[in-house]
Amino acid sequence: MKEVKIFARAGQGAITTAAVLGEAIFYENKYAYAYPHFGAARMGAPMNAFLRFDSNPIRLRSQISEPDYIVVIDPTLIESQKCFANMKKGGKAILAVREETKISKVKGITVYTLPAEKIAMEIIGRPFANTVLCGAFAKATGEITLDSIVKALKNAFEDKPEVLQKNIDAVKKGYDSV
Repeated sequence: MKEVKIFARAGQGAITTAAVLGEAIFYENKYAYAYPHFGAARMGAPMNAFLRFDSNPIRLRSQISEPDYIVVIDPTLIESQKCFANMKKGGKAILAVREETKISKVKGITVYTLPAEKIAMEIIGRPFANTVLCGAFAKATGEITLDSIVKALKNAFEDKPEVLQKNIDAVKKGYDSV
C-alpha cells in the first residue's frame, strides 16, 4: 500500500486534490481511499488530506503517519508543520514553492519543487496550486497517468465547464514542470 499526505490550509483545495488523485488511481485499476483531517474548521487553518492506494481493498482508516509521498500546497507550512517528519526512506515530496521558500536537504527523500501558485495564476487566474500539483505528482511518482488525472478532473468539474479547461491546462503544466 502507498500513502500520501497533503499539507495545505483550509480552502486551498487539499480535499479536492486527494479526491482527484484517488479517482485517477481508480482509473488505473487500483483501490483508493481519500479523506481529510482538520481541527478548527475555518478558512486558512492548517489541515491535511490523506490518500491511500493499493491493488487490494483498503481497510485501514487511521491517519497517515509515515507517508510514501507528500504534497505541500502551501509552502509556509513546510517548516511549521514538519512536513518531512516520518517520511519513508525513498519517499518523494512534491512542493509548491515561492521565491523566498527555503528547502533544507532531506536525506533519503527526493524533493520536487515548482512555482505552482505562479503557474495557477498564469493559467487559472487564481492562486489555486492544487491542480498544478496533481500533474506534478503524476510525473514525479509515476503512479498515475496524465490521462487518468484529466478524466478525474472532467468528473470533478463537469458542472463548471469554464473552469475545467483551465484546470486541465494547469495539470499539464504541472506535469511538464517536473
